[in-house]
Amino acid sequence: MMKINEVPRYDSSINTTGCCAKFNPDGWGGRQLSFRDKPFLRAATRSVMHIPVNMGSVFTRVRRHMEQAGPVDEANTLVLSHELSSWRAEHLFATDKPVEGEEMVTLTGNYITKVFEGPYREAKRWHDTMLAEVKAQGGTPGKVWFFYTTCPKCAKVYGKNYVVGVAETV
Repeated sequence: MMKINEVPRYDSSINTTGCCAKFNPDGWGGRQLSFRDKPFLRAATRSVMHIPVNMGSVFTRVRRHMEQAGPVDEANTLVLSHELSSWRAEHLFATDKPVEGEEMVTLTGNYITKVFEGPYREAKRWHDTMLAEVKAQGGTPGKVWFFYTTCPKCAKVYGKNYVVGVAETV
């Protein structure tokens, strides 16, 4: 188990697109995360039948505000995404400091991770897999989040679309 509030190391050393770093999945799968009042910045996006329509602009705004608040700890990179409905999604951006102009929240709980690779349309299957993983480990599933490690354009360039499932165990 990792230290409280620690996330797996995010390696941003390879970025040939100028947008998203090439995700290295090593160390992200099969982890147990424990958060105690871990700070996150919360943002919401609009969707049309589960397809995000303003994710790029929301993520750009959040990243800009995070950079304005001071140096961003790239090793603490984690964005948890969760659909609230067919029309709206919630995103939590890990941070280590308050970010002016954004809603701040904290997470407390235990989570497990699993790395998936494939098209975004597999998210329903991945969600079900995360619920089954929690049950297989003797836990009761809570919320399931996804860390979409690259945007669709960058995933195409890199040839892999890694998504990390993060499931709460209650």
